[in-house]
Amino acid sequence: MAAAGTAGALGLAGWLGWQAVPGGGGRPDAAASGSLSVDASPAGRPPSGGPSPGGSASPTGRPRPSASGRAVPPADAGRPLAGRTVLLDPGHNPHNGAHTAEIARSVDIGNGRKECDTTGTSTDDGYPEASFTLDVVRRAKRLLEAEGARVVLTQDGDRAWGPCVDERAAAGNRAHADAAVSVHGDGGPARGHGFHVILPSRVEEGRADTAPITGPSRTLGLLLRDRFAAATGQAYSTYLGRDGLDVRGDLGGLNLSRVPKVFIECGNMRNAGDARRMKDPQWRGRAAEGLADALTAFLTGPGR
Repeated sequence: MAAAGTAGALGLAGWLGWQAVPGGGGRPDAAASGSLSVDASPAGRPPSGGPSPGGSASPTGRPRPSASGRAVPPADAGRPLAGRTVLLDPGHNPHNGAHTAEIARSVDIGNGRKECDTTGTSTDDGYPEASFTLDVVRRAKRLLEAEGARVVLTQDGDRAWGPCVDERAAAGNRAHADAAVSVHGDGGPARGHGFHVILPSRVEEGRADTAPITGPSRTLGLLLRDRFAAATGQAYSTYLGRDGLDVRGDLGGLNLSRVPKVFIECGNMRNAGDARRMKDPQWRGRAAEGLADALTAFLTGPGR
């Protein structure tokens, strides 16, 4: 998925309703650039000092099954996410290409209208974004379920097409998810590389009202940025956003969400280096571990 960022300010109501975890910051969105003012790292590189890439320990310090296939000891006590619901949204659908008329129809995204869905992007040699997102999400689902979470998917490759972007938001709302993440691969300029996390802008228009979720979504987004970088070794995007973050108000999946939600563009599939990593099953396993670590940290942090 590739698009330009838009800016928005954080809602006070979001911070009153949700308590941020340590390191979540509290600075408002940058109104002019569409990016957040965050702790910068030189040359687009993630901060040091996090867990080593591919580590199999959960944020609780317990061993757990590894999405990348490494053998690890079974968990020996409690499941920290018991009673929690997570919505995972694998971007696009492997069958969308055969249903171009259906996915081209216009849907309400709260502050405007957009096409229902797209086919997504692919690597230059044809590895589809929809296949990448499904694999990462399925791996993350197993990890989160091992921690006790109830995990709901917007689609599991079992639909003829879609769901549309408004349906993807509705799925998280209907499930009363404690957190939601939409997983994508970007189709940016070939010279650009790296990943970025998309946070919801404050949108109060039509069906959209993101004011209650901008605060907790930012907390989730910062955790996802840091845990994904630590697990995968992937650099922050060099071509979009700032310090691995972007803010947008034109995505129905965020605009219509009533639960904390972010998107992650795991890499640029049109860049040779990113494409090589994203096609590697072991790297996709580490990506799933970063995703699961971030969600576990968010759902077990102070006030949660």
